Formats: sequence, structure tokens, C-alpha cells
Amino acid sequence: MKNLAALLLFLGLSASLPALDASVSYATFKSPTQSYIEIYLHIAGRSVTFQPVTDSTYQAGVEVVILFKEGEEIVKFDKFTLNSPVAARPLDFIDLKRYGLKDGKYELVVAVKDIHQPENAKEFNTQIEFNYQGDALLQSGLVLLASYHRSDNPSNAFVKSGIQMEPLPYNFYSRHASSLIFYNEVYNADKAIGEDFMVSYSIEKLEDGESEMVMIGHKRQKPQPIIPVLVQMDISQVPSGNYNLIVEVRNRAKELLSRKRIFFQRSNPFLDQELETLQLAANVNLQEEFVEKLTPEELEYSLRALTPKLPQGDVDLVNSMIRNDSLNAQRLYLFSFWAKESPNNPGFAYHKYMEVARAIDEQFNSGFRHGFETDRGYIYLKYGQPDDIENRDQEPSAPPYEIWTYYEFPLTNQNNVKFVFYNPSLAPGDYQLLHSTAFGERNNPQWQRDLYRDAPNEIQGSDYFGGTEMLDNFNRNAGRVFRDY
Repeated sequence: MKNLAALLLFLGLSASLPALDASVSYATFKSPTQSYIEIYLHIAGRSVTFQPVTDSTYQAGVEVVILFKEGEEIVKFDKFTLNSPVAARPLDFIDLKRYGLKDGKYELVVAVKDIHQPENAKEFNTQIEFNYQGDALLQSGLVLLASYHRSDNPSNAFVKSGIQMEPLPYNFYSRHASSLIFYNEVYNADKAIGEDFMVSYSIEKLEDGESEMVMIGHKRQKPQPIIPVLVQMDISQVPSGNYNLIVEVRNRAKELLSRKRIFFQRSNPFLDQELETLQLAANVNLQEEFVEKLTPEELEYSLRALTPKLPQGDVDLVNSMIRNDSLNAQRLYLFSFWAKESPNNPGFAYHKYMEVARAIDEQFNSGFRHGFETDRGYIYLKYGQPDDIENRDQEPSAPPYEIWTYYEFPLTNQNNVKFVFYNPSLAPGDYQLLHSTAFGERNNPQWQRDLYRDAPNEIQGSDYFGGTEMLDNFNRNAGRVFRDY
């Protein structure tokens, strides 16, 4: 029997797919025999349709068409299917293609469409130029990397100069990235320079039509026909924003011989929060605000109650403030959060939220932690009151459980979202999240088996082949409640 719970998950994903999310980037290079271009493809797994391969695994695929045009003439054409890995959940997947071309100007067109949903498609086009003739010093295109490691596998398309490199999709460094890594090649240094030279690399911030240098580094090189340049830069202290990476080649007289640049974006909310807090401290007199009246105990309580609403990157920051008893930092953070939520009256917004948080604390308090720190309290504060709660506490072979339903779920653009909580310890109020259909929350296709673990002989289908549902029985209601019948 098919793994029905997992299948329903994938069908749910397919039914609410966002538009095809694909990153297409490229870089040009020069080899001893021919110029060539590398095209990097990255497909977001959640934006394409996955179909069953086995009882518990799935695969997606996209059709890719790549063509190069000179004027109206197509000079090179390629068409292929790019398949995702076979996996139990949607995964992103990547590819790299190389094409040799003569020097000249071309229009590059890349069309991508979901093979299981052809109307889900996207097309990219841009102008490219090859100019690698002669003996002047030249540079390849710049490639931003998500990661790299050494490799001796020459058959791997992602290996170049003994390094396996994974291109960075979307030229975007998220809050999880602490390093910028780039790859570049320098050509003809032996003929054009003939002595040691310098490769300089810098990051400039773009804001309001102006640019500002925020970081610079240098690397001395010896002349060779082809010189690979692989550099890693620490960007942990680079704030969110738009940037250019610039790589320059200069001789000993510091004369500019070649320059390449590439645009990228950076998200760094943890650092941004620190900067905003410092700025706020300089501009706001907290002695006149609601946070000044809070005792240390009330401050900690308020921050812990705020956890379900915090960006994930801020949770560690707040916990650090609490551990270190940083009362000023706690007041600054709490005020800045509510000042952004309600600029005209942050105190009023804070007190309204805390009324709900205290009620949730009382309702779901388990005796071991605050009620808003339990799974049910956390979900309630994070997503709001569910539209329906089904409580079952008298079923044989199952501990007490609840199924919450949200008919509309705008945070992830879903409908009819379910949360299943259960109490395996039977301790008062100790309900744990067992399964949810909400994107980003715990998804457990075997939740019925875990709930009815005391009835292992009533699994629907073969246990060996991954049965996940229970046989219909008037004492086995969770599956019916979950399906609303």
C-alpha cells in the first residue's frame, strides 16, 4: 500500500505550488583551445511537482531548453530533462552545463518548465559577450559559491582545478551565511605581465545611488597562463543590503589591468537587530517608555512570551540577553520589537499581546514550564486561535490527543491546516506536537502509528513496507477526525 500520509503531503504541496522558482546564472571562461560558458541551474523543490517513485519516495523533473542566438540565428541549442534526487520530501536540485563558443556577442535564452505541470514555467534571457582573443591580461567571469571542497573526480561537472564548487543560487547570502566565497580565473599573466602581480577583491555597498567600500583584500600571484583564484571572505559583520563584489588585477606599479564585478544581496537580521538596538538607544529615552516600569522578572517573562513571534535568528539573541541578565539590552529589544509592530503606540500593543500570553500561560500551563512554552501554547501564540479543536481522551490504545484545524492559514498560503497534539506521558497538560500539515512545522507521516503504538497489529498495510495508517475501527477516530469525516 502507498504511504498515504506522505502521499497526501506531497499532493497538498503540489496543489498549492508557488510559481516555478529557478535560479539561472552563468560565467564565461577561456581554455587553451576554446572559450566556453558555464550555466548554473538551481530549482527550488517546493515550486515543482513531485510524483511517487516508490511507497515512500518521490521525484520531480523540469524540462530545460538552452539556446544561443546571434541576431535571429540560433547557433547552439540544447534540450534535456533535469530530475531531482529521489527522496522522501521535496529537495532543491542543481545542474551545470558547459558550452564552447567563438568570441562574439550572443543572446542567451534559458526556458524551464515542470514536466508534471507544463504551465508552471519560467524563461530567462540576457546578452553575453566572449572576448578572449589576444595576449592581453584577461579574467573569467566571477562565480559566487555556496560551498567548496577538494575533489579528484574529473568526471564531476562541478569540479574545476581540483575543487568541487557549488554555485550560490540567486546571488543571495542568507542570515545563515558567514562567508562569501568566489572563484575567478586570470589568463595570460605570463605574457602580459611576466612578474608577480596583485589580485584585489573588495565589497562595496549600494545605497541611494551611491557606493561605499566596506571590505577589501589582496592576494599576490605569480604569472602563469591560467591562474585559478579561490577566495573566502568573512561577511558575518556585513549588514543586510545590496552589494557588488569587485575583483581587480594590478601590476607592481598598481596600474589597473582588468576588473570584474558581480552583484549580490545579503540578509543579516542578527547584525541588523544589534545595529537597530544601538541606534534606538541613541534616539529613544527608554525612561519614558513602558519597558522602564517592568521588573527584571517581568522583562524575562515578556521576552519568553514573545518567542513564538520572533524571527528565528533572534531567538538566540534574546536567550543570550536573558542568560546574561542584560536588563538594558532586554528593555531595548522589547521596546524596539513593539515599536516596529505599532510605531504610534508600542505600549498599548505590548499590553494587548501580554493579556493573551497570560491567558495562554494559564490555560496550557503544565507545571514544568510556562503555558506559552508548551507546544500548544507556542502554536496558539504563533498562529492565533484555531477554528476547530477536537479533543479525545478516552480512546483505547491511544493517549489523550487533540486535533486543531485552521481553515485559512495566510502565513504559508495554505487552507485546512491541521496540528495533532498528544500526551504520551499522561502528565497533566503535557501535550506534544505529533504532526502538522503546516509548512515549516513538524511533519510526521507515521503519526497514527505513534499515536496508536499500543495497537501495532492494527496497522493498515504491511509494517515492513511502511504502513502508516490504522485500520478503521470505532475506537480509532484520529484518522477520521483528521480527514474531517
